[in-house]
Amino acid sequence: MQGQRVPPELIHPEHFVHVRIIIGMVLGISISRLIVGVSEFIQHPKAKRIYPIHLGWVLYLFLTIIHFWWYEFSLVKVQVWSFQLYFFLILYTCVFAIMASLLFPSNMQEYRGFEDYFQTRRRSLYGFFVLIQIMDLIDTAIKGKAYFLSLGIEYPLQQAMFIALGLIAMVVSSKRYQAALIVLTLVYKGQWIFRLYDILN
Repeated sequence: MQGQRVPPELIHPEHFVHVRIIIGMVLGISISRLIVGVSEFIQHPKAKRIYPIHLGWVLYLFLTIIHFWWYEFSLVKVQVWSFQLYFFLILYTCVFAIMASLLFPSNMQEYRGFEDYFQTRRRSLYGFFVLIQIMDLIDTAIKGKAYFLSLGIEYPLQQAMFIALGLIAMVVSSKRYQAALIVLTLVYKGQWIFRLYDILN
């Protein structure tokens, strides 16, 4: 319906509130999984040894989730909600929950620690990183052409860069590359958020 006059009877602001509540419930599960996982490092420092690359991706996911929840306010620009749009957003938030579960599995008995686990499940974890970038592009486009273009050419370029780097990480086992990737991702993502989203608009 973009570019067409929307029938007034289809516009209900409370629909946006309803969708945000559902999304918030799923995101809450994701954040709680990360918080509980990190707290176990404090509770059992000898049994649960920190692996910096793994912890870096935990921080990345936490930052991405709170960033997602922050800028999803822009969905208020959506005048008419369809089940397809609703389904996509729920699916998107479920990706966060699954990645949080992958970062902190319920059972670690078959692994020698988080380093062994992370490297064994490397392809799955980086695969979800790539998936998040793709879904972010779709999510941004949903908010409208004007919103997408307002982010400038930097936005699609950064997403393409992250997708390419994530795909490389899926096939390259170098820990130096993985360490460089998470540092680059955290630094760039952090400055991007504070540069563009410091005030809720």
